[in-house]
Amino acid sequence: MRVLGIEGTAWCASAALYDAETDSVLIESDPYEPDSGGIHPREAAEHMSEAIPEVVDRVLTAAEAEHGPDAIDAVAFSRGPGLGPCLRIVGTAARSLAGTLDVPLVGVNHMVAHLEIGRHQSGFDNPVCLNASGANAHLLGYHDGRYRVLGETMDAGVGNAIDKFTRHVGWSHPGGPKVEAAATEYAADGDDVAADLLDLPYVVKGMDFSFSGISSAANDAADDGVAVERICFSLQEHVFAMLAEVSERALSLTGADELVLGGGVAQNDRLREMLAAMCEARGAEFFAPKPRFLRDNAGMIAVLGAKMAAAGDTVPIAESAVDPNFRPDQVPVTWRTGESVARVPGSGGEAAGAETTGGETTDGEPADRRGAEATVAVTGTGDNRRVTKRRVAKSYRHPELDRTLRRDRTVAEARLASEARRAGVPTPLVYDIDLATATLTLQYVGDRDLAAALDERWTETVGRHLARLHRAGMVHGDPTTRNVRVSPDTAESAGRGGESNETSGTYLIDFGLGYHTGHVEDHAMDLHVFEGSVRATAADPDPLTAAFEAGYESAGDPEVLDRLRDVADRGRYR
Repeated sequence: MRVLGIEGTAWCASAALYDAETDSVLIESDPYEPDSGGIHPREAAEHMSEAIPEVVDRVLTAAEAEHGPDAIDAVAFSRGPGLGPCLRIVGTAARSLAGTLDVPLVGVNHMVAHLEIGRHQSGFDNPVCLNASGANAHLLGYHDGRYRVLGETMDAGVGNAIDKFTRHVGWSHPGGPKVEAAATEYAADGDDVAADLLDLPYVVKGMDFSFSGISSAANDAADDGVAVERICFSLQEHVFAMLAEVSERALSLTGADELVLGGGVAQNDRLREMLAAMCEARGAEFFAPKPRFLRDNAGMIAVLGAKMAAAGDTVPIAESAVDPNFRPDQVPVTWRTGESVARVPGSGGEAAGAETTGGETTDGEPADRRGAEATVAVTGTGDNRRVTKRRVAKSYRHPELDRTLRRDRTVAEARLASEARRAGVPTPLVYDIDLATATLTLQYVGDRDLAAALDERWTETVGRHLARLHRAGMVHGDPTTRNVRVSPDTAESAGRGGESNETSGTYLIDFGLGYHTGHVEDHAMDLHVFEGSVRATAADPDPLTAAFEAGYESAGDPEVLDRLRDVADRGRYR
C-alpha cells in the first residue's frame, strides 16, 4: 500500500508518500515563516493555499515516476487539531485528490500521528507518549481502545510558552531553537552556571502541569535586566524538568517501561537528554524519532493513514469535515489491539507507584520499591512495620533545582500528612525526617495501592477524605490511585473521625505536592487529578468517578464540584 499524506495544521505545508511494503517515506515541506512575532492565522492560511499544491505536486510527480499512474492507494490528511483556516485548505486538497484518483480518504488526528510514528519506528509495543509541540503538551497511553490523556498542560502548549518569552524579547518565530542555542552557549561559558539558575515557577499537579506562570516570570526577568542567555538557560531547565517529571510519573502510574517522544519541541537536545537520563535511571526504554518526523510533517500522517486504511478506517468525502478541536482521546483506535498501557498490579502492590509508602511481594513479604520520586524500604513485621522513604536525586534536573524540590517536598509531606491526620483524614504517622537525605520514616499503612483494588467503595471514601482535607484548608496535590492505600480485609476505626469499619482502612499518602489553600480552584484540581488517574487506568471508570464525586458531595463544598467541570474543560481543545 502506498499512501499520500497531507499536513497543514498550522505553519508547515507538507506532503509525503509512504510505501508500506518498503517502509520508506518521501517528504516535501514548505514551512511558513512570519516576518515578526508568532503565527498569524490569516497569513498561515494564505501560505497553505500557495504551498500545499506545490508540495503535493512534487510528491505526486515522484510517485508516478517510480510507480506509474496508479501509484496512490489512499489519501490521508491532518483532520485536526489545528488552525481552522489551514485545516480547511488541507481538507479541500485531500478530498479533491481522493475523488480524482478514486481512492479512499483517511482523516488523521495530528497528535495521534506524532505518537504513532514513534511507536512505529521504535518497535515498542505499548509505550507512554510525551507529545511536546507548539500548541500542545500531553502524555498519552493506549487504554480500552483509545489513547487516553494521562496528563496535559492546563494552559499553554510548551512551544507557545517558550515563544511567548521570545516574542517579548523581540526574537522571530520559531523561538525554540533560539532559546536552545542561547541556553547551550550560556551553559558552556562558565563554571558558575550551576549556581546561576533563576528561581522560576515549577508547577506540577499530578501528571498535569502549567506553563503560563513561568512564561510571565521569564518576561519579568527580562524587563528587570537579567541577561537573556541566563533566562533561556533557566527557562529550559525548569520547563523540560517538568516534562521529564510528569513523564516519569506516568510511567510509574501505569507500570509501563517504554517512553516515546513526539512533537516539534522534541527536537531540543536538552529535552531528549533529560528524558533519556530519566528512563535509564528507572530501567525504561526511550525513543525519539529523527527530527524530520518530529516537526510537523506529512510523513507521520501518511504512515498512520496507511495503518488506518488497512484497518478499513476511512471516511466518506461528505463526512470528512475538519475539526480544529480534535482531541487525541476522541479517536477510536482501529488499527491496533493489545493490552492497556496500565499494567495490572498484583494484590500485594508489587508494582511501584508514582509515590508510594510501602508494598509487599506476591508472597506477602515486605519489598523495596521505587516510585517516580522515591525509593521505599519496608522493615519490621506486623504492626511494627515501618517505611523508609527517600527522595532520590534526579540526574536529569539541574542540581540546585533538584535539591530544592526534594527538600521542599519532603518537608511538605511530613507537615501536611500530620496536619491532615489531625483534621480527621487517615494518613501515615511520621516518625522521623532527615532533610539532608530527603528521607522520611513513616507508618506502614494499607495492604495495597488503590490502583490494585479499584472499587466504588474505596473511591467514595477517597472523595470524603479529600472533602475533609479541603475543609481544613489543604490540598493533596497528587491524589492518584497510586497515592491511596487501602486495606480491603482490614477494619480499623480508631481515630478515623467516625469512619465506618468498612471504609476506615483507606489512607491518603504522599503529600509532597500539597500546600495550604482555601481556593475552590485548587480544590477542584485535586479532584481532577484523581479522576484523571482513574480514567487512564480503569476498565470502567464512570461508576468509580461517580462514587468519588458522591463521596465528596456528602462532605464537601458543592462549588468545588461545579468548578471541576471548568477545570476539566481547560485541557487542550476542550
